[in-house]
Amino acid sequence: MITPPATALVTGASSGIGSETAAGLALAGYTVLAAARRIERLNALAARHPQIIPHQVDLSRPGEVEAFCRAIAERPEPVEVLVNNAGYSTRGVVEDVSLDDIRRLFEVNFFALIRVTQACLPGMRRLRRGIIVNVSSIVGKFPFPGSGVYAASKYAVEGISDALRIELAPLGIRVVTIRPGAIATEFNETATRMTGDVMARTADEYKPFYAAARMAMDKIFAARKRTGPELIATLILKAVAAENPQAAYTAGPLSGEFIGKRTQLDDDAFLQFMLDRFGLI
Repeated sequence: MITPPATALVTGASSGIGSETAAGLALAGYTVLAAARRIERLNALAARHPQIIPHQVDLSRPGEVEAFCRAIAERPEPVEVLVNNAGYSTRGVVEDVSLDDIRRLFEVNFFALIRVTQACLPGMRRLRRGIIVNVSSIVGKFPFPGSGVYAASKYAVEGISDALRIELAPLGIRVVTIRPGAIATEFNETATRMTGDVMARTADEYKPFYAAARMAMDKIFAARKRTGPELIATLILKAVAAENPQAAYTAGPLSGEFIGKRTQLDDDAFLQFMLDRFGLI
């Protein structure tokens, strides 16, 4: 169990789950390194919580990530709680997403996660304790139609988390995966902005796919109430405070239906379920 006044690091801390998690850790007594691109938001967060130390870093830029990791390594107090929360989505069938957009997404969602983890591990190894919380998604276990690239990045997060969990267990370092469902944050607005007008550039053959998927998603969300980021932040704080946290936690709208089906069905049956559910056949 990691107890205050240990040092925690939260990436993607300028909004949503990251902001709520950083604030919660600060209120619990941790010194919190809050990292994100939008420094004005981090400064506002730090003004409300003096134990938060803002760090501006664009995780899509490897040079900035390296400079940030050097700063972590030079701190006298090691990071004992790492919350790899930063991430975003771009939408579209795989053929419609450029390789440049895919590379940028993986820089943020996956490669920066690995590099920041590498920077924190020497201190955790010296102490023989620590916890790494990697924020994945329910689509780390299956893709929604048109979310293949984002899902692939979260599949990668799941894989590296599974590997780290095995590697670090003998050293007293715990690794937890968090799988949020559809949480009400700026996530959708960011995804829409990063995606652009996909219908204007897609091939005619894909337009019925997009239309059917959009109609199905609208119906799914119309029947459910969106949940705020506090739900996931509370889950992260629970995992950090636990003496023996679970390997993974799943919560939020859509998580029960879709993760449940993915667990119950084999690959062929799950494919049929998704095609039926989204009106794609």
